[in-house]
Amino acid sequence: MGERSPEWEPAYAGRAARMRASEIRELLKLLDQPDIISFAGGIPDPALFPEEAARSAYGAILGDPALAKVALQYSVSEGYLPLRQWIAGHMSRQGAPCDAGNILVTSGSQQGLDFLARLLISPGDTALVTWPTYLGALQAFGACEPRYDRLALDRTNITSPAYAEAAAASGGRVKYAYVVPDFANPTGETMTLAARERLLSLAAELDIAVIEDAAYAALRYDGDPIPALIALDAARTGHVDGARIIYCGTFSKTLTPGLRVGWICAARPVISRLVLVKQASDLNSPLLNQMVMHRLAEATYPAQVTASRDRYRARRDRMLAALARHMPGGVRWTRPDGGLFVWLELPETIDGAQLLDRSVKEARVAFVPGRAFFADGSGANTVRLSFSLATEDEIEAGVERLAAVLCREVAAVVTAGRCAPT
Repeated sequence: MGERSPEWEPAYAGRAARMRASEIRELLKLLDQPDIISFAGGIPDPALFPEEAARSAYGAILGDPALAKVALQYSVSEGYLPLRQWIAGHMSRQGAPCDAGNILVTSGSQQGLDFLARLLISPGDTALVTWPTYLGALQAFGACEPRYDRLALDRTNITSPAYAEAAAASGGRVKYAYVVPDFANPTGETMTLAARERLLSLAAELDIAVIEDAAYAALRYDGDPIPALIALDAARTGHVDGARIIYCGTFSKTLTPGLRVGWICAARPVISRLVLVKQASDLNSPLLNQMVMHRLAEATYPAQVTASRDRYRARRDRMLAALARHMPGGVRWTRPDGGLFVWLELPETIDGAQLLDRSVKEARVAFVPGRAFFADGSGANTVRLSFSLATEDEIEAGVERLAAVLCREVAAVVTAGRCAPT
């Protein structure tokens, strides 16, 4: 028999070259190895999922012949009206007055980011993002071929004309800024009220949208809440219809990610355009899941948020304490007031990707190297740790083992006595 012929592939669109596998999704495969302690994915703890309430909701819907016929059918692209009404009430309670007409239900907030890139970006246009920023956003935006510019709001001399001129020189214009203002993925940092006000002023001067990714906003453990960007902007006009903020929310971090229910809250003209994108993409999010999520939100949301805060606060505290006990000198980390992540800056000579390879082989500890979160490919000496899934004992053991590997990497420069052999 002759050699097997090469596998056939078509001529791909140019944008296909910009598509990359998520490093986080690849690392999640390590979860199948029982001896791995994973600080990689920001995965909610399944022990927190409202299983009984979900089971009851599915049973009630599918056990009613009339409801079952509705739940298993096609539906409107905007989303299940009672769920949109609940979300609108939730947004209004956060200071962003709106109604169901300002809400589009999406298949997770990730779909919302994909839709917004398709709606707003032409090849060569500029998206303003922080350095670092959420990897999933860079993936969602990338296929639309944007140019990225660094969004700087603190200690910077960059002006709105400078952003506009740089964008024009590249053959496009600034279209939006993307931020995770509360307990950001990947750094865990929170944007101050002053920085939020500066961002609103910058957006007004550039006449651009701001995409507010609020995936972690409900998970605050310390300090007083800061108003959402959409609330600050809507306060000037009295309603979300006057705001330039496009808010992406999700139930994934508070109720369950498995139903894949998120939402976009924005001015009506924006929602109307996004509905067209939704129709061209998947027609509608599964109605059965939306109906179940509506019941879960009505019955369990406050209790679920409280339980999640309590569980993750304890794990954050254990991780910060373990880092202080075990990490060698020259390593710095953030101290988040909420969310699921701690961000480490390593000595400049340490490459996070190489450290991961050694950590998995020698210590059976996984994390996410930081380079993937930088639009320009910098940040090689950074890593992201998630404390959402590991138990407190696993966090202690994992940080100690990771620190031992790191100590061996920087043995020549660490403080004596901080790197006892294990």
